[in-house]
Order: sequence, then structure tokens, then C-alpha cells
Amino acid sequence: MNLTLKIWRQKDAETKGKMVVYKVTDISEHMSFLEMMDVLNEQLVNSNEEPVAFDHDCREGICGMCSMQINGEPHGPDRGVTTCQLHMRMFKDGDTITIEPFRAKAFPVIKDLVVDRSSFERIQQAGGFISVNTSGNTQDANAIPIPKYAADEAMDSATCIGCGACVAACKNASAMLFVGAKVSQYALLPQGRVEATERVLNMVEQMDKEGFGNCTNTGACEIECPKGISLENIARLNREYLSASLKG
Repeated sequence: MNLTLKIWRQKDAETKGKMVVYKVTDISEHMSFLEMMDVLNEQLVNSNEEPVAFDHDCREGICGMCSMQINGEPHGPDRGVTTCQLHMRMFKDGDTITIEPFRAKAFPVIKDLVVDRSSFERIQQAGGFISVNTSGNTQDANAIPIPKYAADEAMDSATCIGCGACVAACKNASAMLFVGAKVSQYALLPQGRVEATERVLNMVEQMDKEGFGNCTNTGACEIECPKGISLENIARLNREYLSASLKG
């Protein structure tokens, strides 16, 4: 395939960015989107031009780093995949593809297509953990009976990889789906109930400090989430927050 790429280029957060047009040729439909970007960057390096900066690590749909807005959609036109799992067979010869970084106040651009998502890490640090007794009188987790439906729902919530697609898809740049998933994975298990009140209050407070918007139930976050995290997690987050607020 021969493609036209319109790519956002920005030196750093303080520098004004712009769209730059590139041409790539002989792209195989079997390539992943990031492999196509590698071809472009090799072409730019051979021409003594600055390669396009983009985030990636595992390239297996697990790390959540490959955040790109492709033709207006986080991770591109396919469903249930990250950018590294998106294949070029989703496009046609002669297509023009627009590639931008995730757009959100809480995700400032570092360079080109790379954004700073450390706001997610600070939300996690505010409460996305449990305290474990390591005094020698610990209880084996396997000895705690947990209903299968609760374990399954907790695992479904825990599949969130924190890629930020939910924020990029939301017209309000809300992080409610991410925070809801992180609260839910503990709220559904007995180990997480001990600190449930502090957890949800602290995580929501940190979410607001980071500048994320509020949820208005549009549902775009669930559609664009590569792991299919359900909106039910947002409902559970609201219930947990209301309960914790009444206790506080």
C-alpha cells in the first residue's frame, strides 16, 4: 500500500505543534501500525530528518504505552486492540491517515505523539493498593472464600492497562473508567474492603487535582477501551464514593 500520513509534530510541551504530511510506500497489510511507523522513521533517518517520537514497549497489547489518536479514534479503527495490535489491513491503498497524540489537559505532550500519563500513576499511588500484614501472622489469600462471580468481575476490572484511551475518547477528558476499574478490582474482594473508604476518597480527590473532567455517561470510553472495561465500573465507583462520603 501507498499511504499519506498527516502526523502531529511538536518539539515539546512549550513549543507550538503542527501537522506534517509524509508519504510511505510498499506498506504490507500484514504490518502492525507501529511497524509502519518504523518504516517511516527509517525513511526519515536516511533523509537526515528528525524521526517521529512515539511511545511503545511490549508491542503485545499489555503495557498500554502505544497511545495514538488515529483518524480521530484512540488506537485506531479496530476494536479491542491497542495501537501496536492494529494492523494495516484495516486501511486501503491510497488512504490518508491522521495521527495525533491523546488530547487531554492531564496528558501534556512530551514530544510529537508521546504524552505524559504520569497523572494515572499518581492516582494509583493515592489509593490503588492494599496494605498487607507481613508480621509473620499473614493469611493465605487462597484461604479466603470469594464468590466466583465476584472474583470474575474483579479480574475483568483488573485487566485495565491504564493506556488512557478512555480519557482520549471522552469529550470531557474524564478518567472515571480508569479510576472506576482500579477501585472496583479491590472493592469486589475482601482484601480490599479494609481500606475501601480511604481508597475511593483519595483516588477521586487526586483525579480531580490532575484536571480530568467529569463523566456524562456518553459511553465512548467503553467502546474505545482495548480491554473492554465496562461502564459498570463507573457505577460502582459512584456507589463506593457515596458510601465513603457518608461515612466520612
